Amino acid sequence: MKRFGQIINIKPEGRAEYIKLHEKIPPKVAAIIRGCNIQNYSIFIKGDILFAYYEYAGKDYAADMAMMAAAAETQKWWDTVKPLMLPLADRKADEFWSDMHPVFYQE
Repeated sequence: MKRFGQIINIKPEGRAEYIKLHEKIPPKVAAIIRGCNIQNYSIFIKGDILFAYYEYAGKDYAADMAMMAAAAETQKWWDTVKPLMLPLADRKADEFWSDMHPVFYQE
């Protein structure tokens, strides 16, 4: 199992809509996330910053993420929520959410 932390900004004018949309994500999107071996997925908000945490329990992260990205339901969901977010200026070229690096873990 691998743990992930990611961060992105939320546009101030999109904050309320983003929160409302995540009160109940589409069931098909939730099923795709689970089917791609993502578990314990949480998104937190503080001001205009979103922090996501999830655990990956699969064997081929790249393949699972490609499968998620290829799903029509996921693409529709991302088309709805991505315009509400503002990626960090210093993110890697292939990132939308910026990956964070773990510095401490205690079970």
